Amino acid sequence: MTGRRNDRVGTLFVLSAPSGAGKSTVAEKTLATTPRLSRSISHTTRPIRKGEVEGVDYRFVARNEFEAMIERGEFIEWAEVHGNLYGTAYSNIDEIVFKRHDDLLLVIDVQGAASLRERGMERVTIFLAPPSMEELEKRLSGRGSDSEESVRVRLANADYEMAEMDKFDYTVINDDLSTAVDEVRSIIIAERLRTRKKAVGFRGYTG
Repeated sequence: MTGRRNDRVGTLFVLSAPSGAGKSTVAEKTLATTPRLSRSISHTTRPIRKGEVEGVDYRFVARNEFEAMIERGEFIEWAEVHGNLYGTAYSNIDEIVFKRHDDLLLVIDVQGAASLRERGMERVTIFLAPPSMEELEKRLSGRGSDSEESVRVRLANADYEMAEMDKFDYTVINDDLSTAVDEVRSIIIAERLRTRKKAVGFRGYTG
């Protein structure tokens, strides 16, 4: 006979990092190995990159469409990063956290995480840091998807983003990919086992 948590509300996990630190790769591998964890698909106005899939990596929209969504109040957070707009729609969180009662991994930039913090929304925040700024520059230059000017902008923004690290609940250094994924998964598992979450689960237990 299996117990079921009727009144469990999912947890919102926020994974942020400077551009090039590997948050998309870490998120992908974490999602593949963590049951009952879904990824929130953000909207963006930036061009789609080689290998990305619409509706899987992002929802790619025109700038005027994104701005119309802002006017309609459809985003719980949005930010302009490197000249492009990024945002998380309320519908993403509502469907997974409150209706399906699953946990949600929100992969957003540091600016987006700051917007969530200002709104006071309950969440668990994880900062993914590069092992060094030199390694970050090497990764940005090596991925071949950004111009030299874009790389310079992203590195300049990374100084501000790294300074925000102490505002996050957890920090994971992405020096070794497997280790970084294991550490993010460990954070998720630990949060699921917190006493307050177990208490909610037992109140909703139906044997």
